[in-house]
Amino acid sequence: MQELQATIREGCKAFQWSRCCSSRDNINDQSRLRLKAQINTNLCDKFSVGHYPMLLWGPPSKFVSGSWDPKQDKSEICSIDDGRTADRLLNWINKKINSSYALDDKKYEHEHFHTNASDPGQIVRAIYDVEEATSTAFDIILDHKMIKSETRASLVKFFQLLVVHHPSRRCRKGTAKILVDFDDVSANKESPIVGEKVALRNYQICGKDVPRGYWMFCRGSKKETRGFSCGLWVLLHSVSVRVDDGESHMAFTTICDFIHNFFICEECRQHFYDMCSSVSNPFKKARDFVLWLWDAHNKVNKRLMKEEASAETGDPKFPKIIWPPRQLCPSCYLNKNSKDNDNTQIHWDHDEVYRFLIRYYGEKLTTLYKDKELLTDRRPDVMLSEDLIASSHAVVVPVGAALAIAVASCAFGALACYWRQQQKSRKYKHHLHSYKKI
Repeated sequence: MQELQATIREGCKAFQWSRCCSSRDNINDQSRLRLKAQINTNLCDKFSVGHYPMLLWGPPSKFVSGSWDPKQDKSEICSIDDGRTADRLLNWINKKINSSYALDDKKYEHEHFHTNASDPGQIVRAIYDVEEATSTAFDIILDHKMIKSETRASLVKFFQLLVVHHPSRRCRKGTAKILVDFDDVSANKESPIVGEKVALRNYQICGKDVPRGYWMFCRGSKKETRGFSCGLWVLLHSVSVRVDDGESHMAFTTICDFIHNFFICEECRQHFYDMCSSVSNPFKKARDFVLWLWDAHNKVNKRLMKEEASAETGDPKFPKIIWPPRQLCPSCYLNKNSKDNDNTQIHWDHDEVYRFLIRYYGEKLTTLYKDKELLTDRRPDVMLSEDLIASSHAVVVPVGAALAIAVASCAFGALACYWRQQQKSRKYKHHLHSYKKI
């Protein structure tokens, strides 16, 4: 079932098109996708959308690659006209599939969510959430006017980290464009004036299709859970496994300063800063940085376990756990009887944990997920050529896609070289706190 509707985004009075899709067999299992108007123009035309909300019924394959014309007599897609209330819609569906579902059925609700934590294949979906989190973070920085003289260097340093080690080529390319023109679009260095915000807003850090307005791997069972915080953690982990030994401490200080200056949750920001401040010796190995970030994440989860249990604010389908769970990495556990929700009882094999993190956030994260439900109406070869290639880990791709990637990489390399020359000509220093004229 596919629903198309017009909604008002939170905090914005301008109408935005959105698309809500559910193409699963189970009617209680809903997948919501939200996209921008310019992305959906062709989609609305293909399915003859004439009013909102609009409900269409048909096989998932027809929504992926087909279209719908109400004047066409023989079509596997039909319009649902009797869906004004939940009861009437459910009755219509029950008749269509000869079932007897009720609105309060819980047996199949979000059944697939439970597999996310223990299914290593699910992480490939997170690459889209990494892009979403990157774009969302950029929007938050602009919306809250957080680029100031004292925070500018931290942002530039973070962009420099992303332009080399972000797992998405689209985000690396978009970040490079911002860095090349950063001085020009932020000419007023003392205050974040409206003109600066508008100029930076013209840059699409992860491409024209992002943000999409929805989450995949990081989608919670409730609107207020997971989402951005989950996507940001995946971004940080995916960057950590891509840095070299010589970059490890620079990456650590860059991430710490970025969270300290630009994360809008004051309490979360302070907790993270305290963990950063507890590191007394510089990291000399990338392994140490990767494991520190993993341990910090588990400390956060352990704290949130107690807070969410007390306030009952957690996601019932995704309770906080000590990570990775045994199902994902049994070799990470030295003791056989430890529990995933109690870090004090777990004896870790840190070598195995490190190897797992490298695989999970490196190679697996950038393996394009080829499930039809993610390809929508775009050709798989087009999506692959535009999409996601690891920055420092080899990924097996089709020959055609590899050729397209090679051409795009050359263009990106030229852009990066140009940016580096610009940086050198302006005599930027490498240490984070020495950017005094940016």
